[in-house]
Amino acid sequence: MVLPLSFTDFKSYSLRLGILALPILITQFCQAALGVVDAIMAGRVSALDLAAVAVGSGIWLPLFLLATGILIATTPLVGEAIGQKNHERIPHITQQSLWAAAVIGIIGFVIVNLAPNVLSLMGVPENIQPIAAQYLYGVSFGFPALAVYAVLRSYCEALGRPEPVTVISIIGLLADIPLNYIFIHGLFGMPELGGAGCGVATAIVLWINVLLLAAYTAFTKRQQFANTRFYRHFARPDRVQIAKLLALGIPIGVSIFFEASLFSLGALVISPLGELATASHQVALAVTSQLFMIPISVAMALTIMISNRFGEQNLLALRQVQATGLIWTVLIAIICMLGVWLFRPQLAMAFTDNPEVQAQAMHLLIFALAYQLFDGWQVNVAGILRGLQDTKVPMWVTMFCYWVVALPMGIYLVRYTDVGAQGFWMALITGLFLAAILLTLRLMYQQKRLTQAWG
Repeated sequence: MVLPLSFTDFKSYSLRLGILALPILITQFCQAALGVVDAIMAGRVSALDLAAVAVGSGIWLPLFLLATGILIATTPLVGEAIGQKNHERIPHITQQSLWAAAVIGIIGFVIVNLAPNVLSLMGVPENIQPIAAQYLYGVSFGFPALAVYAVLRSYCEALGRPEPVTVISIIGLLADIPLNYIFIHGLFGMPELGGAGCGVATAIVLWINVLLLAAYTAFTKRQQFANTRFYRHFARPDRVQIAKLLALGIPIGVSIFFEASLFSLGALVISPLGELATASHQVALAVTSQLFMIPISVAMALTIMISNRFGEQNLLALRQVQATGLIWTVLIAIICMLGVWLFRPQLAMAFTDNPEVQAQAMHLLIFALAYQLFDGWQVNVAGILRGLQDTKVPMWVTMFCYWVVALPMGIYLVRYTDVGAQGFWMALITGLFLAAILLTLRLMYQQKRLTQAWG
């Protein structure tokens, strides 16, 4: 049971949470905006190009999030070391995470390159397949960069310095727009790739981001970085430390993969209904994905704050941080629901000029309202559990809720009833509601266990 939280404590923890979450939020918006920019610019070419980018993203993004999820285990490990005042461990933790990132990046490159071979097996219409395949080939070259970037980002944020990551993310987003235009329309001697050019542009942006962040962490004179410089005396792979990272990170990555793939696979499930239904789903998903960046940013900040208190073994402070985060979760969800309801027409028109796609997207956004609270709650409870280094049980919870319950339900409603694309969104609501309940029960169990262990 959460201890009473005074208003003074709430203000203090809210301030710290905001200082951490705001830069992370801007970073998350910039990363998610890469997909939004792709959707907008591909949609201006044709509904076919937009549908193809939606299908390609449906394959690429879950793999991207799986890799990132594994490697962000660096955050609670560094956060715990800070809480224990064991700063000399931080360079070693970061180095071993980078070794893991190198391997994961290469594996991801190979898998994304092979992914076009399964498009026909997934029932993707033949006119969409060539563009989607070309998009995937292009974006695959960015996979090694995103893996290394995930570690460097986790290192910065765990040290309480998310600002450089934010600035670099803004630079990457600004670079994405002209790069997209160049490869979509074939400027400066580049091939004219249409919507598939977004994949090449994204890969280039990922390399720009990682090179800038690597340079910053190597040369900045800020005290947090100077005291934990990991480029010097780079250690060989340490199987024990890498195993600890993977034991914590694989369940995180798999959990994120289960949720992200549920959303992203919607384009594949809906694609037999035609390019208009697929495009409208992508528009609604792009809107809700942007909104999701708010609670997930709070969750990432909570992971950092909780991991510090976990390292200190400070039960009272841990509970107060948790209560503060969950209060903000509810408030944010209510604001997002009101915003979507009031601005549905404008949101749909921002992504497409096609009136049929606009109308269908506006209808799907009504369903998106229903799961804002459930989605925000479950992602923040999961963030708290990561700070407690509890990741295995949440992994099984998300697998059950999203792949055993929601995905089969969505496939059935879309393909075997006359409900249409909205059937998949009904399944999303069901899965997220169930996940919110089960993860909350897990958190209550962990609170009881820590109370007994720490007194």
